[in-house]
Amino acid sequence: MPITFQDLLQDVELVTAAGLERVVTGLHYDSRQIQPGYIFVCIQGYRTDGHLFIQDALSRGAVGLVIEKDIDVPSGIAFARVNSSRLALALMAANFYDHPSRDFTLIGVTGTNGKTTTTHLIEAVLSDKGELTGIIGTIWNKVGERKLPVVRTTPESLDLQSILAKMKASMVKTVAMEVSSHALTLQRVAACEFDVGVFTNITQDHLDFHTDLDEYLAAKMLLFDGLGKERTKQRPCYAVVNIDDRAVHQIEKCTRVPVITYGIHEQADVRADQVQLTPEGSSFTVVHSEGEFPVNVSLPGEFNVYNSLAAISVGLQEKVPVPFIQDALQKMKGVPGRFEPVDEGQEFAVVIDYAHTPDGLENVLHTARQISRGRLITVFGCGGDRDKGKRPLMGRISGEVSDYTVITSDNPRSEVPEKIEQQIEEGIRSVKNARYAIITDRYQAIRHALLYAKEGDFVVIAGKGHETYQITGDKVLPFDDRLVAREILAKEIGN
Repeated sequence: MPITFQDLLQDVELVTAAGLERVVTGLHYDSRQIQPGYIFVCIQGYRTDGHLFIQDALSRGAVGLVIEKDIDVPSGIAFARVNSSRLALALMAANFYDHPSRDFTLIGVTGTNGKTTTTHLIEAVLSDKGELTGIIGTIWNKVGERKLPVVRTTPESLDLQSILAKMKASMVKTVAMEVSSHALTLQRVAACEFDVGVFTNITQDHLDFHTDLDEYLAAKMLLFDGLGKERTKQRPCYAVVNIDDRAVHQIEKCTRVPVITYGIHEQADVRADQVQLTPEGSSFTVVHSEGEFPVNVSLPGEFNVYNSLAAISVGLQEKVPVPFIQDALQKMKGVPGRFEPVDEGQEFAVVIDYAHTPDGLENVLHTARQISRGRLITVFGCGGDRDKGKRPLMGRISGEVSDYTVITSDNPRSEVPEKIEQQIEEGIRSVKNARYAIITDRYQAIRHALLYAKEGDFVVIAGKGHETYQITGDKVLPFDDRLVAREILAKEIGN
């Protein structure tokens, strides 16, 4: 059945418009992706403005425009003037793909740290029940057993609706999605009908994008504020929130749906008691309204107890039998780049982790410290063109917890790596007797740390985790901490 411009604009608030009866074949926000019959949605970005590429889009066959500026539209071209092109794109994408999120359970996971592991744990718990599940997140987009590449944590709204449509076509029953503060602020998930919102924690990050921590938290709360609004599904809608985080009360106030709390230290609806942390993982007793049961998780660290509790809370609400939950968590062998061990027969431990925030780094280093029989050696840097305020904080944390730190380059992007390293060094120098080195070349930094390590030591290589590249200037160069560590260990250290 032919689709018109008017069909795409359903629920979009218009300022002025013309030619809405035009039959269209698709839409896009990138003029280079325009095909004959498409609508070009002009997005005002942070680096460029889609309105500058209108002629390019028309030359490729665009038959209509969505604009948020008063411009002279060429004769014969349909157009819709809107207040927000980003919101219009989200609504139009959902209309084009027939609102796929209405046909399965959609679980959104937001917070500073733990989103990736929590989505994978939720997916494991629900798939162990026998349901076909999907994941949208930092490492991969997963449709059943099929894995799709990732561009950003939460895709642009058009790309997101396309992925959700693939999941719908594959008869997926539940999707666990990482929802970033960027995605919420930039309306990427505006047309998604979430059934569950999960909150992990709030700590400093992305203050290059948000003006302060309050604005950052306000972006996260948009997920919970939207729960229960304009529902088309009959199933229950609820929030799952970390009661040990300071933001819990603000989230409880801003949402209209029931809130299930989880935690360790406060009296939560789902609480971990008798927590035991070992190098192999974590064990604890889950206490909830209907009783208690033991859990063993093959993921070390208290932060993974929290991630597990979030998944358990969802599982209990979704009526997953307790034995299924226990089995799924025990079988979970980890998430790529999240406290991922590298073992080439060396006499010391090596772990790769994505930790790139002060709180994330502190959690990982304290976990490593608990496990280590010897010295703790840390390699890390901070990404360029991102929150500069966290750099000295992370330097101080590593100086306080580690026995030796190697400061290096991460993804410097447009910044000078040495300048970033100097800002990290400011923090580590505030720690009395902190021992450290600065080696800008990340390969050589990792090599230095591994050659420095002795029997019983613990080496943490932090910041990039699962990433297989390094962004320097406008170049994306191949670089995988895991492969680099394996290569050095095998060639120079292995038994």
